[in-house]
Amino acid sequence: MSDAKPQSTQLVDAGAAPPLLQVHELKVHFPVRHDLIWKRRRGVIRAVDGVSFQIGEGETLAIVGESGSGKTTTARAIMGLAPITAGGVLLSGTSSAGLSDAARRPFRRQVQMIFQDPFSSLNPRLTVGQIIAEPLHIFGLHSKSDRRLEAMRLMDVVGLNPRLLNRYPHEFSGGQRQRIGIARALALQPKLLVCDEPVSALDVSIQAQILNLLLDLQQRFGLAYLLIAHDLGVVRHVARRVAVMYLGRLVETGPTDAIFGNPQHPYTRCLLSAVPVPDPVIERGRTRVVLTGEIPSPEIHYPGCPLAERCPWSDGQCVERAPRLEGQTHRVSCWHVDKVTGQATP
Repeated sequence: MSDAKPQSTQLVDAGAAPPLLQVHELKVHFPVRHDLIWKRRRGVIRAVDGVSFQIGEGETLAIVGESGSGKTTTARAIMGLAPITAGGVLLSGTSSAGLSDAARRPFRRQVQMIFQDPFSSLNPRLTVGQIIAEPLHIFGLHSKSDRRLEAMRLMDVVGLNPRLLNRYPHEFSGGQRQRIGIARALALQPKLLVCDEPVSALDVSIQAQILNLLLDLQQRFGLAYLLIAHDLGVVRHVARRVAVMYLGRLVETGPTDAIFGNPQHPYTRCLLSAVPVPDPVIERGRTRVVLTGEIPSPEIHYPGCPLAERCPWSDGQCVERAPRLEGQTHRVSCWHVDKVTGQATP
């Protein structure tokens, strides 16, 4: 790949309507202290290191990568649950940076989150009706009786019996508790739902039900999803676009069919080759892409590609200079795309 030209900081054309969500050069760095008394700073952990992407209205973008790649931290930064070191998050063209709690309220109303653990994310001391109606109470919407009716309506929307309104979370199964979390997220009529591994804690038999519910809700209400996942089968089923993340950086983005059908980054090829195929003939004929070594420490700053020490195609250029995401709809951050896509593993 030729030397990358500096990219413009403009995310959309001047005359075009802005995407629903824009994340530009987002960085989340956590300081590492040397001791507890003097709190001397030893370094930083670069959990997210310059991530940029967009989500349009009614679209689903999935961020994939192994544990520790920065997926959840990215989601938490968008929600305002993790401090942003640099970069920006814009919703419908409006930045959320530097806003007071009161000024962030419209942003919070439009972006809600579905958490990974459907039990720990629900208050065990509140009834299901109180949990679902709590966002309405916080934002001062509806009267008390109307909030109860709205909670019943939302329970019906997500496939729960409204007569169970006065029960507590521990009286429900895992799949039912996740439906409660989805109903709570829908209470404020958001435009975007951030879904952090929404089915990973559920039984396999229940996962498909929750995924189909999310797809139905998206079609019914025009919702956009930011899906954080490591299950590539789930991603292929629900996402329109995929962003592959490694060590705090995006290494490949594009339409789902392009990512799964023609992966161009070594890390993406490694992830996909690790997924077993339920056909022994095809499985025996596949070529595995194996990365050597362990994931490097996020405390270390790498001037080149963060995958250079593990990649079978890397050379001196990969160690010295970091490639940028290049391309139109299918973008990849690699100096040797031609070698990766045209040759077998060295």
